[in-house]
Amino acid sequence: MLVLNKSQTMGTIEWILLLALATIWSGSFYLFKVLVEHLPPLTVVLGRVSFAAVALVAIVYLSGQRMPTSRRAWGPFFVLGALNNVIPFTLIVWGETRIASGLAAILNATTPLFTILLAHVMTREERLTPQKIAGVLLGLAGVVILIGPSAVHGLSLRSIAQLAIVGAAVSYGLAGIYARRFKETPPLVTAAGQVSASTLMAFPLALLVDRPWTLTAPSWEVWSALLALAVLCTAIAYVMYFRILAAAGATNASLVTFLVPIGALVLGIRLLGEHPSHGDVIGMLMVFAGLAVIDGRVLALLGRLRELRERRAA
Repeated sequence: MLVLNKSQTMGTIEWILLLALATIWSGSFYLFKVLVEHLPPLTVVLGRVSFAAVALVAIVYLSGQRMPTSRRAWGPFFVLGALNNVIPFTLIVWGETRIASGLAAILNATTPLFTILLAHVMTREERLTPQKIAGVLLGLAGVVILIGPSAVHGLSLRSIAQLAIVGAAVSYGLAGIYARRFKETPPLVTAAGQVSASTLMAFPLALLVDRPWTLTAPSWEVWSALLALAVLCTAIAYVMYFRILAAAGATNASLVTFLVPIGALVLGIRLLGEHPSHGDVIGMLMVFAGLAVIDGRVLALLGRLRELRERRAA
């Protein structure tokens, strides 16, 4: 969410936080899959953002900061909450009623691809370069493989669910661009404001669509999963993410994009008995390759290794 213009160095603490954050966010896809077996999608979304809002607002005040009080300040929080929480969370939760959690995580990893495309259209600062175009095309080819050529002949509920996850990635991309207007706002205040606004939006939607009063009372296992999703995967994860951003910069923090799908696949295989297809693996590798091309660090490393070999050969 917070965009820093410089890239700092990753120290030991930042690497530990990055790996922990990737593990936590990997777990969110597993928890979504568990929760949709017992609760309807919008109720899951409401539970996640409402409990996270309580936790984050408490963290804001305990840290000595304050939430804004003017109506004008809260308007942008509602826009950001819709783009960064309500819309993508709902699409992901519903999508996981039809597809594996690992596949959902892979498709969600395409967020940077859509962010780059949208930034080219919607901003003047970030334009497409040949390197970015190559990375985007490679990543989108991976998406085509993941969804499968059969979708061209007719959309099934499975392919619609996959497109829903892609739609969530697009919404995250829009949120990333919109969030730039919060650069003068403390990151924790932004995080708390958006999930608080998301709660106010998700509450009437869940009442209208899911009618939670008609549902069977959740077991303690369901409550535990919902609290873990809200407090661990949202509130605490935001604190960790902003800590990495402040210490190591946005470029290094973006490495979490590569790690989350791997963790989600492992959890899906070990805990849910999911079995990714060969197409899923190939598509994931192509998405990762596209992200690596856009990131540039892998290409720069290969260039330095080639120069080193040439020097030794000379």
